[in-house]
Amino acid sequence: MTEKVGIIGAGPSGIIAAGIAGSRGKDVTLIDKNEKIGKKLFITGNGRCNITNYAPIDEFFDKVTRNKSFLYSSFYSFTNMDIISLLERYGVKVKVERGNRVFPASDKSSDVIKAFERFLEDNNVKLMLNSKVDYVYMKDNKFVVVIGENEMIFDKLLISTGGMSYPRTGSTGDGYRFAKSLGHTITELMPSLVPIEIEEEWVRELQGLSLKNVSLKAYVNNKKIHEEFGEMLFTHYGISGPIVLSMSNYLHNYINEKIKFFIDLKPALDDKKLDSRILRDFHEKNNKQIKNGLDDLLPKKIIPVIIKLAGIPIDKPINQITKEERLTLINYIKNLPLTFKSLRPIEEAIVTSGGVNVKEINPSTMESRIVPGLFFSGEILDVDALTGGFNLQIAYSTGYLAGSNI
Repeated sequence: MTEKVGIIGAGPSGIIAAGIAGSRGKDVTLIDKNEKIGKKLFITGNGRCNITNYAPIDEFFDKVTRNKSFLYSSFYSFTNMDIISLLERYGVKVKVERGNRVFPASDKSSDVIKAFERFLEDNNVKLMLNSKVDYVYMKDNKFVVVIGENEMIFDKLLISTGGMSYPRTGSTGDGYRFAKSLGHTITELMPSLVPIEIEEEWVRELQGLSLKNVSLKAYVNNKKIHEEFGEMLFTHYGISGPIVLSMSNYLHNYINEKIKFFIDLKPALDDKKLDSRILRDFHEKNNKQIKNGLDDLLPKKIIPVIIKLAGIPIDKPINQITKEERLTLINYIKNLPLTFKSLRPIEEAIVTSGGVNVKEINPSTMESRIVPGLFFSGEILDVDALTGGFNLQIAYSTGYLAGSNI
């Protein structure tokens, strides 16, 4: 008799697992509470779907911030090139953009979803949408999945329900509850790739200001813990943008300590070159007030903040600025200080950090070491990575292993 396989969660991981298991002749039912598959995929890459990253697969490990060694078999069993060729087989042409991010050439996430729908169809996967699983339990070594009044019985079960970020896409943490009820441990759940709240009141004045090519450093007890370079954004509560989201991934071990950030607004210039540049600008604007003397160097919105922090009267004439005041200005341009308040809520995170303890999972098969026949894949596991398509690759790769072994 054909083995019955149940898969809860039709995100990228569940989709790959279902298609692969189906291709092996398994009787696969893919269950999801949403009205369509891959709901979270629709919003990745700002709605364009950042499919994966084009970097060599061995470089992916540097981008994984939790339990990278657990992913060794997964990444090498189903690589970024494998997902690209699968999608191309279903007519999705891809393009590579900044940071090696891979997108559909059409810029439409719906094209990726359509390809996945055909992949499931070709492999005889039965889809059950609009079906919220209430709970799961075991009876006579079988898995019973309860959906409202109905009970479905499976020989094998894969839980790939995602994390707790973006709850409107269906990631509401149900899978953690199922995993716990079947005897698994859940490590502490925290927001990852998430904006950061800042204590300083003046950040509100900069709301909406985007900075490019800046450096953001984080310190704990005067020791640098991480540095990022690129784009960031000021918001009404603090800071966001690509380098801030990546930075948030490195703060989990320091949440209860005092974290200080420093923004270098001009990382390409050392103090000496910056001083020469300011002297030149000041010479040209000698008779103007200081608030009008930095227009060529900094975004207009941030100038009053820098001047105020440096303790210089905003309307002081440039020709009266002392060397000491100028050096203080340079210090704030190179080291604009911010104090960490908190990470934004998990609902605003791109991924959830923490999850099913990977020590309880066989990394070569994704099968539970506690319950034979039970598998986990994707974001529900305690693994996460930086932005750029790496988290989606974790989903495909772990899903592939689960689908190959279930």
